[in-house]
Amino acid sequence: MARTLLTFLLCIYLTLAFCVIYTDARKRVTKIGPDAVTPGRSNFTYICDPARYAQLGLDIKSFPFCDNKLSYQVRARDLVSQMTLYEKVRQLGNRAYGAPRIGLPEYEWWSEALHGLSNVGPGTFFDDSVAHATSFPTPILTTASFNESLWNTIGKAVSTEARALYNLGHAGLTFWSPTINVARDPRWGRIIETPGEDPFVVGTYAANYVRGLQDVEGTEHYKDLNSRPLKVSACCKHFTAYDVDNWKGVERYSFDAKVTEQDLAETFNRPFQMCVQNGDVSSVMCSYNRVNGIPACADPQLLKQTVRGDWNLHGYIVADCDSIEVMIKNHKWLNVDNETAVSYTLQAGLDLDCGVYYTDNVENAVKHGKVREALVDRSLQYLYVVLMRLGIFDGHSQYNSLGINDVCSNVHIELAAEAAREGIVLLKNDNGILPLATGKYPSLAVVGPHANASIAMIGNYAFDPWNKGTPCRYITPLNGFSSYGRVNYAAGCSNVHCPDGSLIGPAVQAATTSDATIIVAGIDLSIEAESRDRLDLLLPGKQADLINQVANASKGPVVLVIMSAGGLDISFAKNNPKINAILWSGYPGEEGGQAIADIIFGKYNPGGRLPVTWYQADYVDKLPLTSMQLRPDDSNGYPGRTYKFFNGPTVFPFGYGLSYTKFNYTLKAATTKLPIKLTKFQHCRDLPYKNGTFKPNCPAIAIDDLRCRKTFKLAVEVKNVGNRDGDEVVLVYSQPPVGIVGTHIKNLIAFQKVFVAAGTSKTIQFAINTCQGLGIVDSNGNALLPSGAHTIIIGDGAIVSPIQLTYG
Repeated sequence: MARTLLTFLLCIYLTLAFCVIYTDARKRVTKIGPDAVTPGRSNFTYICDPARYAQLGLDIKSFPFCDNKLSYQVRARDLVSQMTLYEKVRQLGNRAYGAPRIGLPEYEWWSEALHGLSNVGPGTFFDDSVAHATSFPTPILTTASFNESLWNTIGKAVSTEARALYNLGHAGLTFWSPTINVARDPRWGRIIETPGEDPFVVGTYAANYVRGLQDVEGTEHYKDLNSRPLKVSACCKHFTAYDVDNWKGVERYSFDAKVTEQDLAETFNRPFQMCVQNGDVSSVMCSYNRVNGIPACADPQLLKQTVRGDWNLHGYIVADCDSIEVMIKNHKWLNVDNETAVSYTLQAGLDLDCGVYYTDNVENAVKHGKVREALVDRSLQYLYVVLMRLGIFDGHSQYNSLGINDVCSNVHIELAAEAAREGIVLLKNDNGILPLATGKYPSLAVVGPHANASIAMIGNYAFDPWNKGTPCRYITPLNGFSSYGRVNYAAGCSNVHCPDGSLIGPAVQAATTSDATIIVAGIDLSIEAESRDRLDLLLPGKQADLINQVANASKGPVVLVIMSAGGLDISFAKNNPKINAILWSGYPGEEGGQAIADIIFGKYNPGGRLPVTWYQADYVDKLPLTSMQLRPDDSNGYPGRTYKFFNGPTVFPFGYGLSYTKFNYTLKAATTKLPIKLTKFQHCRDLPYKNGTFKPNCPAIAIDDLRCRKTFKLAVEVKNVGNRDGDEVVLVYSQPPVGIVGTHIKNLIAFQKVFVAAGTSKTIQFAINTCQGLGIVDSNGNALLPSGAHTIIIGDGAIVSPIQLTYG
C-alpha cells in the first residue's frame, strides 16, 4: 500500500514538474511549453532537455528517443516500444495524456488555423495576456485573388503567430487546416471555408497555404521528407466527397455519398492529392460521411491505399471529431460495437481519433484479438515523428525569439487588408462610375444589414464568441467609408434575415440626402455555415426591397456590396440601371471595411475573379444537393455542376471579374504540335466518340504508362490599354478533342496574376506539363492522355490556340 501511494505521489510530482495546465471553455488539457514568461508555464522549451530530465529524476541516457543523433523513425520506434499498451492507447486521442513514467508530457493535437489562429479547438486559447490574433479573409475570398504568393505569405504569417503563441504557452503546433473540399453545389454551407469549385485551383491553394504554414526556410527540398523540419503541422480536410452538411433533413453524420470513380479521381480527390504530393502536408483528416457505403474513416482503400500508399503521405491521418462515434451511432455501419469499430479504423489506416473512442476502446480491442498492437505502434510512430519534426522533442531555436510582438504586427494587419483588396471582385461598373472621386462626394449614405459588419466579416473558424479572443481589430465598412466622407448610416434591416420593411425608411432617407450611396448587403453564418446548407440562392427577407427602394431614391451613384461565400442570384440588381456598380467582398476579414472603401474610392484597382459560378435561382430546383454527380444526369434531367460541366445561363460565371482599366492579350508563342513516341510497353486505350466525329487510330494512352515529362509552352503578352495601373489574372483553359463522350466543357490548367502599369505590357511564360494540362479521366476513373486536336483557351476566349497531340 505504501509503495502504491509513493508511486502515485511520484507520478503527480513528475506531471506537475513538466506540464502546464490550463482550462478553456470546454476542455482541460495539459501541455508542455517553452521558457517561462508568464506564471504557471513549464521551465522547458522541449521534451528532451537534459536539465528537464534531471529535474524529473530520470536518466535521459536511458531513453534513446532523446538521442538526436538517431533518425526520427528510430527514435519514435524506441519511444513507442517503451510504453505499455495502456500508455499507448492514451496517446491516440486529440488529448494525448502522455506517459510520466518515461518523461512524456500531455499534448493537445486539435488547433485550427483556417484563415488565422482561432479559439476553436482546445489546443489554442486566448486570455488577457494574449487576447488577439490576425484574422485574414476567409479562404473563398483569398482564393479570388488567384495569387499563389499571397496564399503562401498568409500561411507564413499565420504560422509565425502560431509559433509565437506556442512560445507564450497558448498553442500547440498541430493545426487542422485548411479545408479543401471542392464547392460542388452553391447551397453547401461550408463554401466559406473552401477555395472554390475548381479542383486545380483548390489543390494549388492548398499546396501554397500548407507550404506557408509548414516550411522551415531552407528546408523546402529536404532529401528525406519524413524528417523534413516543420514550422507548424497542417492538415488537409475533409477526405473525401464531403459537401453535404444539413440539407432538408439529410445530415453529414449519416449521408452516403454515392460517387463514381471518375468524379472521385477528377474532382473530389484531386485537391487532396495535390496537397499531399505538392504541399507535402503532414496530416489528412477523413470526413464524417460514407463514400459508396463505407465510412471514409474506415475505408482502407481511401486511407491506407490512396493517401498513405499511392500519394505517400509523410505524416498522420486523423478523424474528424467523433467520427468513430458517428460511424457507430449514426451510420450504424455493419452494426459494429465500439471495439470492432476502432479495430476497423486502425486497420484502415486511421492514426488519430479526435475524440475518446480510441482512448477508451483500443486497449480492449487489442486484448480481445480484434486488432494487432503493431498497428497501434505504427500509428503512434507516425504521430511522434511529426512532433519530432516540429521540434517539440529537440527544439527549433530559430523560432525562440517569437513572442507577443509578432502577433497582430503591423505587417500582418496590412497583409490582411491586402488580401481583402486583392480578392474583392468588381461585378458591375456601368459607365465607369467607379472609382468614386475622392472629395466629389462629401456625404455618403452607408446602408444595409452589413454596413456596420464586424463579426460577420471574419466568418467561421475564427473567434467564437463563447471563448476568449478577438481579431487584432475590426475595420467595419462604416469605419472604412468614414475616412472618405461624412457618413449617413442606416441599417435598413435588423439583421441579414431582414424579416420586414420597418427599417427601410431611414435607409431611403439617408440615400436621398447623400451625394453617393453604398449598400452593403448579403448573408452570414446564420444562413451558410457548417451544419447549415442553403435552400435557395436569393437574398433573404426584404433585402431586395431595401436595395431597390434605396437605389430608386438615391440622388447620386449607387454601389451595391455583397458579402457572401456562395453565389447569390442578384439579377435584379445586375439589371437595375439605378444600381451603377456591384462588388463581391466575400467575408473580408478584420480589415474588410477599409478594403471595400479603398476599392470604391480608387485607392486600389480591383483584380479579383470569382472562384465559383453564380447560378440563377432556379438552378436549385433542377437537382438535389445530395446528387453527387458532376456531369449532367440525363436520366433524371439534372444539369451539370461547376463551370466544367454546366453550360446553362448564369448570373456571373466562374473566373469573372472587372477592372478599372482594360487589358488586351496577344499570343506571342505557343506549342502547336506534341508528337509522342511510344515504346512496345505502351498500349493504346479506347475512348468513346460521338457518331460522326473523327476518332484517331490510337485514341489515348494511360497516363500511368507515360513518363509525363513533356511540356507545352505559351507566351502571352498582357497590355494595359487603360489609364490606371492594375492587376490582371490570366486564366488558361484546355478543351479535349471534339467528339470524346463525357468530357469537360473546358478545364483550367494554369493561371497567373500579373501587375501591369498603365500603357505598358508584360509577357507571361507558361510551361504546362502535357499530362496535367491535356489529360482526362474516363468513366472508369482511369487517367488518360487523348491524342488529337486539343484547344487552349486564354481568358474568356480572347485567344484560342490549337495543339495537336499524336502518338507514333
